[in-house]
Amino acid sequence: MQNKGLIKFFAILFALVSIYQLSFTFVSSKIKDDAKSFSGGNPEKEARYLDSIGKEKVYNLGFTDFTFDEVTDKQINKGLDLEGGINVILQISVKDILKGLSNNSKNPVFNKSLADATANQKGNQTYIDAFFEAFEANSKGTVKLASPDIFANRSLQGEGGVDFQMTDSQVQKVIKRKVDESVESAFGVLRKRIDKFGVAQPNIQKLGESGQILVELPGAKDVDRIKKLLQSTAQLEFWETYKIDEMGSFLVAANESLKKTVVNTVESKPVVKDSLSALLTDGKDSSATKKGNNPLFDKILAQGGGPVLGLFSPKDTATINGYLKRSDIRVLLPAEQRYAKFVWGKLTTIQDDKAKDIEAVELYALKGNRDNVPAMGGGVVSDAKDTFDQLGKPAVSMQMDGQGAKAWEELTGKAYTQKSNIAIVLDNIVYSAPGVSTGPISGGRSEISGSFDVTETKDLANVLRAGKLPASADIIQSEVVGPSLGQEAIDNGTTSAIVGMLLVSLWMMVYYGKAGWYANVALAVNLLFLFGILASLGAVLTLPGIAGIVLTMGTAVDANIIIYERAKEELREGKTLEEAVKASYSWTGAMRSIVDANVTHILTGAVLFIFGSGPIKGFATTLLIGIITSLFTSIFIARIFIDWSIRKNSNMSFVTGFSKNFFTNFNFDFLRFKKWAYLFSAIVVVISIVSLATNKLDQGVDFVGGRTFQVRFEKPVEAEVVKEELTKVFGSAEAKIFGDDNQLKITTKYKVEEHGIEADQEVNKLMFESLKNHFSAGLTYEKFVNPYEGKKFGIVQASKVGPTVAEDIKTNAYWAVLGAMAIVFLYLMISFRKWQYSLGAIAAVAHDVIFVLGIYSLCYKFMPFGMEIDQHFIAAILTVIGYSMNDTVIVFDRVREFLDGKTKGTFSEIVNKSINSTMSRTINTSATMIVVLLIMFIFGGESIRGFIFAMLIGIIVGTYSSLFIATPVLVDTISREDKKLIEKQHQES
Repeated sequence: MQNKGLIKFFAILFALVSIYQLSFTFVSSKIKDDAKSFSGGNPEKEARYLDSIGKEKVYNLGFTDFTFDEVTDKQINKGLDLEGGINVILQISVKDILKGLSNNSKNPVFNKSLADATANQKGNQTYIDAFFEAFEANSKGTVKLASPDIFANRSLQGEGGVDFQMTDSQVQKVIKRKVDESVESAFGVLRKRIDKFGVAQPNIQKLGESGQILVELPGAKDVDRIKKLLQSTAQLEFWETYKIDEMGSFLVAANESLKKTVVNTVESKPVVKDSLSALLTDGKDSSATKKGNNPLFDKILAQGGGPVLGLFSPKDTATINGYLKRSDIRVLLPAEQRYAKFVWGKLTTIQDDKAKDIEAVELYALKGNRDNVPAMGGGVVSDAKDTFDQLGKPAVSMQMDGQGAKAWEELTGKAYTQKSNIAIVLDNIVYSAPGVSTGPISGGRSEISGSFDVTETKDLANVLRAGKLPASADIIQSEVVGPSLGQEAIDNGTTSAIVGMLLVSLWMMVYYGKAGWYANVALAVNLLFLFGILASLGAVLTLPGIAGIVLTMGTAVDANIIIYERAKEELREGKTLEEAVKASYSWTGAMRSIVDANVTHILTGAVLFIFGSGPIKGFATTLLIGIITSLFTSIFIARIFIDWSIRKNSNMSFVTGFSKNFFTNFNFDFLRFKKWAYLFSAIVVVISIVSLATNKLDQGVDFVGGRTFQVRFEKPVEAEVVKEELTKVFGSAEAKIFGDDNQLKITTKYKVEEHGIEADQEVNKLMFESLKNHFSAGLTYEKFVNPYEGKKFGIVQASKVGPTVAEDIKTNAYWAVLGAMAIVFLYLMISFRKWQYSLGAIAAVAHDVIFVLGIYSLCYKFMPFGMEIDQHFIAAILTVIGYSMNDTVIVFDRVREFLDGKTKGTFSEIVNKSINSTMSRTINTSATMIVVLLIMFIFGGESIRGFIFAMLIGIIVGTYSSLFIATPVLVDTISREDKKLIEKQHQES
């Protein structure tokens, strides 16, 4: 080996850098453990402690020191599946942005194109591209994007804008730039909100040009609060309001009109005596005041007053909205009120006639206008802070800029004169509607009060300071993981890693003796380098990432096995130990096979990294880094020790007494059984295809969309019973035992297409109400839904994938699998210079993929663990493709070597000798991989069991196909003339 000194220098330097990088993780973990002990398990106290030492020096290296914040920035970060927390993907509404850019155009072609883009958007197609495609189809050249009533409006004119002479393609470039600017603005607003929220190490990033923004909040626990914070557009508006006595006549007329068309099923019960009932009957207790006779008034829970028209149940708001939007009802409004806008207030709590607390919302009527714009917009707010009102209740104080202060003075002066109210509306919800009793308010200071708690006013002030989003932000994908579940994942991953490493190391020592010891040293160095690189890159460690590391241990010794087996062959041919080692490390020895095999593995890993997301990208990252570090340590680190041992004459060996004669005279006629192999594989493939067509696959929410909850109960439950209970409220639901029999995985598509916080809260509350009879009385809704330290029961993990995201994920999965196969096909064709090698490898891979899919299709209904087809499964399939290619390339390299060499025999005999000569490597590598995967399957935890099972089946099938499918296909596709030519050359040599 040339330049040993240089390699040693870089290896030592790399090791020191890795230790340095990892030291921050150890220091950070130690301090966090101290914080846990100090807080006694109180998460808030722990967070305050860590926050208080953020700027303190906690790590001194002598020549420099670091604060706690700096240490945590350099540590290996744990993903949400290990740390616990909340992960969401927000979709900024490009539709809203386009409407805004067009000044809310009424052009029918424009609006139809917006609707068509929403309905027909394809997987991985951006909304704006779908809109342009729909506009072209709808306009047919008759309407231009640069029309004055679409994008050539006053707000978009000027330099860099749109003028009416532009072509559609020119306008498209401008609009795409404007949309990107709006998404960038949204990104900045969200970052400000998150920075003020106080979560340690938040992660926020844009996802390509899709208008999607990823937000990860490790350790966050208040699910509903965070979702509300992220989705609030902060659209602040100030509206004048009507009072109840101004709207009373309309409401009475509306109620009378609704009687003719609405069948009311409310039981008879007197209406609450309020101003509306007085208007209706002059206070007399007649049949008109009985529940069941008044579709509108029967919904009223409590008396209104001033600007409040009445209080209603939250579940009735949709019904009331439907009534008030009907054209036959709105026509009853007097001419001066025809633009009235009905808006709900903030959720509050009142007492019914039995003094029981019930939820209610107030109904307001705002003074709208033809353009539907408020009397004053919220863009004038320059600052906001949480405070307390005159009664000592939490409130939000706002300061306006100069222009806003002037407008506010005029608006409050008008309200004072008319004795009217001003509604403060945020995101179409009335937070308060105060009157003005002391004259016009100067100085631009105002206050939002209401039924707030302290955290609500902090968040409200936060979003107002950060500014409004340029468009609505919908949560299209989310995942919530409890910290207890994360700790279980860490424990399972650590156990599987330790056991896997010990067994692989033990086998290498038993099979290869002293050389095995050196391989184990290289393996340990490999792990040091791997973690050092992860720390240097600031990578996020996930549970699939841990699986990737454990898998790396199985593949890390593969290069050593290839080299050692080659060295044994060279020794059997009579070479000295030094000559055998030199030959085995040469390009004509093991290096060519190692490079070809690992390039195919790297290519499939790269495809996985490009198309994967979240934890899958973490798996791909560790896999790719592991392949590279494994190659370095196997080829260079182990070689340093081997050469050192040879120089010391210390009885260097590649065998033990146990393994000395393994595979030395192995001579199996693989090609003789190719017809039986073809028949067996054909039967399996046909059965798999039939099962895929009839039984189909258990597609996870990643592919079809939906909501998934991992719910842990206090005692074992019947999945079918829970399924029936949830089906009654959700319409449809699935419930399966997930791991232990007191834990279920529940899936439903209920309101998955509705992205607002209200829909998520409704699902959570319905879930709690349906399942609370399975828990003790002490479990509250908050404890059931929110993650917290030490949580044992309730929802321990929840995720949501919208249909659009699911379609994107499915499209990515198809392209990932097809792309990996196409790339490897091209590489092998270039490397081997014969298309027959590529065909054989692809045939084997296609066989393996169909085999694994068939197993999952046939078995998912009765297996005791999840066998869903999701992103994790696609990662497993791509790993199988990489391994199958790896194994096949090793065999093919030996076939090529023997066909190009001087081996005697017929074509089939030469190929058989090639396969037999690689059997020791094939069995050893497969065995170590299978053992490692079995350990992960047993100890890795329920969440990755299906993922590991796919790889386990794939490795077994891949080993079979490389021997009995790939090579026979290669042999059968080489022409008879080429075979005769090869045989002639070998007979003459």
